[in-house]
Amino acid sequence: MQTLTDILSHLSFLQAAKLLGENGKALILQGGKYEIDPADQVQLDEKRFVLTLPDAEVRITLDPHRPKQLNLSCNRCTVACAHQGAALALILEEKLALGLAAPPPERVPIETLDEETLVAQALADRRERARNEKMVLQSMAPERLWTDYIVTSKVSGKSYRVALRGFAPGESYCTCPDFRKNTLGTCKHILYAQSRLKTKFPKKVRETPPPVEDIAVYLRYGAQLELRLLLPENPAPEIASLLAPLRGRAIDDVRDLLRRINGVERSGTAVTVYPDAEQYIQHCLFQQRMAGLADEIRRDPAGHPLRRTLLKTELLPYQLDGIAFAAGAGRAILADDMGLGKTIQAIGTAELLARHASISKVLVICPASLKSQWRTEIRRFSERTCRVVLGSAADRPAQYADDAFFTVCNYEQVLRDVLAVETVSWDLIILDEGQRIKNWEAKTSRVVKALASPFALVLSGTPLENRLDDLYSVVEFVDDRRLGPAFRFFNRHRVVDEKGKPLGYRHLDELRSNLAPILLRRTRAMVLKELPPRTTEILRITPTDEQLGMHNAHRMIIQTIINKRYLSEMDLLRLQKALLMCRMSADSTYLVDKQAPGYSSKLEELENLLTQLAAEEERKIVLFSEWTTMLGLIEPLLAKLGMGYVRLDGSVPQAERKALIQQFRKDPACKLFITTNAGATGLNLQAANTVINVDLPWNPAILEQRIARAHRMGQTQPVQVFLLVTTDTLEENLLGTLSAKNELSLAVLDPDAEATEVDLNTGIEELKRRMEVLLGNKPDAPQDESQKAQAAREAATFARREKIAAAGGQLVTAAFAFIGEVLGDPEPDERMAQMTGAFKAKLSECMETTDDGQLKMTVTLPDPSFLDTMALSLARMVGMENVR
Repeated sequence: MQTLTDILSHLSFLQAAKLLGENGKALILQGGKYEIDPADQVQLDEKRFVLTLPDAEVRITLDPHRPKQLNLSCNRCTVACAHQGAALALILEEKLALGLAAPPPERVPIETLDEETLVAQALADRRERARNEKMVLQSMAPERLWTDYIVTSKVSGKSYRVALRGFAPGESYCTCPDFRKNTLGTCKHILYAQSRLKTKFPKKVRETPPPVEDIAVYLRYGAQLELRLLLPENPAPEIASLLAPLRGRAIDDVRDLLRRINGVERSGTAVTVYPDAEQYIQHCLFQQRMAGLADEIRRDPAGHPLRRTLLKTELLPYQLDGIAFAAGAGRAILADDMGLGKTIQAIGTAELLARHASISKVLVICPASLKSQWRTEIRRFSERTCRVVLGSAADRPAQYADDAFFTVCNYEQVLRDVLAVETVSWDLIILDEGQRIKNWEAKTSRVVKALASPFALVLSGTPLENRLDDLYSVVEFVDDRRLGPAFRFFNRHRVVDEKGKPLGYRHLDELRSNLAPILLRRTRAMVLKELPPRTTEILRITPTDEQLGMHNAHRMIIQTIINKRYLSEMDLLRLQKALLMCRMSADSTYLVDKQAPGYSSKLEELENLLTQLAAEEERKIVLFSEWTTMLGLIEPLLAKLGMGYVRLDGSVPQAERKALIQQFRKDPACKLFITTNAGATGLNLQAANTVINVDLPWNPAILEQRIARAHRMGQTQPVQVFLLVTTDTLEENLLGTLSAKNELSLAVLDPDAEATEVDLNTGIEELKRRMEVLLGNKPDAPQDESQKAQAAREAATFARREKIAAAGGQLVTAAFAFIGEVLGDPEPDERMAQMTGAFKAKLSECMETTDDGQLKMTVTLPDPSFLDTMALSLARMVGMENVR
């Protein structure tokens, strides 16, 4: 039974306020102003709390009629008062002084413990959680001790299966993630079940090991993961000869194991392979099968035929090497520098696994801003189907379960839709920007890492950002036993002071060796010789609601103008302004309305891009924007990131420009040359190896001029070009015209154009047509007059044939009626009725009913001469009818 001190020790502020009624919070705050000496003014035991104030006495006791309920009373007041508030404020603030709480135990940092103490502390932590966490135990066979149990946590709501087979570490099994990876052979769920069952079953039962009744293959989760066999004590001789050699030891040869199991099953005896053991066996067989192919590809990726046949484009040698590595490992991390093509390698890995492991469901989890980019890249490089998850919470679940090969969603959707995502059997899960799960205690990380799939691939240019904790969390998704449990990992690799503050890391050579089978990283310097002279990467960015609203308002103006039959000079001016506003809003709303701070998803994506590029010492970047205001918004980002830069725009005098170029070339700390189109011509910036186009110019020639500042004669490095494009905007449609090399030379709309006039009479229709292309509308195609005439001729011919057929039908009817008259009416008899029925049946087989209910007869003529005979006969019959 709980005592008063038990309840007061767990009392929270909200619970205390509730005891005092609707003004409880105010009364506690008011009562907190009293100066109280607990030693002199408080009496406390298991039944009562008494606070003596100068003007009142407050008592707190347990309600004898309602367990766990408190009674508060004040000898001066008949309702809730500040005196009672003072008592509760004292309890809440001084639990330690009142003996209601104990200070947390001093813990020695795990990094300083030896192996024995480390394991003892890890076990003690799990025993404590087994004692204190609320769980529910359900037995699958209540009369038996050694059976399966379901343990449900009331904190998380998750349930796990515990197979209880003994009380020693390693003898039992739990399906929870901690059991799989902690190397202790137990977990809080097993410990909870054991503690509950010790009181239910006598000691003799607990000390009697469970008999092995069936043959089973299972995984033993100790310091090493081992495949093992359960075998009854006295199996049949033929079974013993096959399986006895495997008893009591780790099984390394899975093919040999499967041959022996097949032999046992042919004799009529069943063998149980537990699900985790089956998955382990399948993974081993896959790796053995794929090892040969992966090795063959990686020996000569430059000369391997898959470079040209795996995807719809030719792969670079290092990209095919990365695909072979990831597919061969099955679960891997690809940590190449930005711009080396991690996306195409992920698509290639999925394709290779589809061909050699028959995968058919791939889940791509990426930042929301990259979803449309993934869809574009999949369509560009692969023949596989792709579904991008969109819409409301009610619409999304069915999208995960459809039959698309690739399903693309973002991290936030996984968090919200986890129940729908978990129900799908994913073959491969790809995490783009995998550093999103670097915080191993964040909810998103926990949910994503709980997703199951036989194959996994993490893409990240920065798997290790600031701490080894980040790397540990990312690796855990790929292989949760690769780095061992957290307590072992940090004990081995982290250096701390006496208070546990990290000072550094150690044994990194061991860490690199341990990660080598699952992690591949290539820098630009490592693959420099394989890189083409120039690569272009399009970063598609989802606009904010504010950007999209502003953009669409101006787009409506554009649509209204081009729908007019005639355009005036004022229309053209309004059109130019609206187009400018659309383009500016794709960068930031601040460019349009000058309202700080402005909304811009593009600035956020640019910050992510620059953060990754800044980590590479050899990066030298030329950054272009159409507008000086946008450069002004970018400069604070550079200051935040600590990146040195110089700025060139139209306001910089010609005489000063040379000094800026020299600083960019020679100063290692000067990473960026930021400029408007004023820097697009006349500058030689071969020191740069990267060009970032924050926005797109109207004219593709201007875009080429920008890139040519770095990609030109004298350049000794491959040049990487980034195009930042805001989706669902005019900018995205402009990208389409550029990528198709369809020059959209709208001189009247281009602020950089040199044209001074436009012929409104001859040029306006062309202007409208180009504007429709730019807006994403599909203009009506011009009519093909010759084809139209041909279609008309064919229609007339068919109409004439129908008339002839109808007239011919009438003629045949008349002819047969005439024959009937000539022959006269025969005497009706049974034979005549049978013949008539037979002829009708045969003739009906040549008949069909048209859409308008008419009967049509189709017959095959023996040869063309039959037409002459038939025409002549019909003429004679009609002539005879006329004679009559």
